[in-house]
Amino acid sequence: MQLYILYESASGYALFEKEEFDETGGQLKSIQKAIPSLERFTKMVKLAAFQPFTTAEEALENIKLISQNKVSETLKNFLNTNLPATKSSKKQKFLLGIAEPKLGSEIFADTGITASFNESIEELIRGIRFHLAKLMKKLSDEDLTRAQLGLAHQYSRE
Repeated sequence: MQLYILYESASGYALFEKEEFDETGGQLKSIQKAIPSLERFTKMVKLAAFQPFTTAEEALENIKLISQNKVSETLKNFLNTNLPATKSSKKQKFLLGIAEPKLGSEIFADTGITASFNESIEELIRGIRFHLAKLMKKLSDEDLTRAQLGLAHQYSRE
């Protein structure tokens, strides 16, 4: 089964794609071995879509909703636009991996997309976080750091 991983960052939303994902968690050890090596990890996961936040206010609003396990209109549109269309969740031919299990029920309620969370998905997200600047060729380490710092300051003021 094909797996898409939702990654929320201070810069925007990203979807990463992993072909041939085993839902039972049988790939956990191979994922853990691949994480330290960018070359091995990029063979496992590739960027499928990215939607940057256009303003600092948009980033703050989206991250506040994510932290409350709510789905923003931006996220809803991003998922509906970039994931394969399905007529019902029973015929969904892919998995959407998420970092927070409680967000899954909200995503399903708002979009009809079934989301999943397990140890393998958690490890893939850890690898994405580790290699994010290299996986997101349009953004540098400096850009990501600046966005994180700015959003952290705004978030703490709220």
